Amino acid sequence: MARNAHDHVHEMHRGASLEHAARESLEKAGEQWTEMRAAVFTALAGFSRPASAYDIAEAVGAARGRRVAANSIYRILDLFVASNLALRVESANAYVANTHPGCRHDCIFLVCDSCGQVTHIDDEHLSNGVRAAAEKARFAPVRPVIEVRGRCANCVAKGEQSPPPQA
Repeated sequence: MARNAHDHVHEMHRGASLEHAARESLEKAGEQWTEMRAAVFTALAGFSRPASAYDIAEAVGAARGRRVAANSIYRILDLFVASNLALRVESANAYVANTHPGCRHDCIFLVCDSCGQVTHIDDEHLSNGVRAAAEKARFAPVRPVIEVRGRCANCVAKGEQSPPPQA
């Protein structure tokens, strides 16, 4: 795949490698990797699609054998987003584990309206363009998030239709 001068290569993590990278990144930021934070990250990383705080609370509760309040999960997810361990899919109010937590970048999501799958892509040229446009408008961007709604390749191939847009 050709890369432009603005792109860089990400070290993608999975499984135990992802949890190790997340822990290392959080501790490097001066935060503690507690048992509860580890449980939340493990649950989040275990989802194949974006997960809500309620989904994560249910998974953590099932793993621990006791109910976990969603507000506790939200606090941890806020920390994870601020620390770059998780990415928030704004339009779905859901989260995905960042598979390269040591790399700061803007979020570009492709959101399938048919199956709910979210693909995170990196395009620093596009991200830099959005930041430049914001700055030109005398706006100081903090965290640009771009979400493209549509259908993924699998759903297109199956002929699945997107639900009608909500008003």
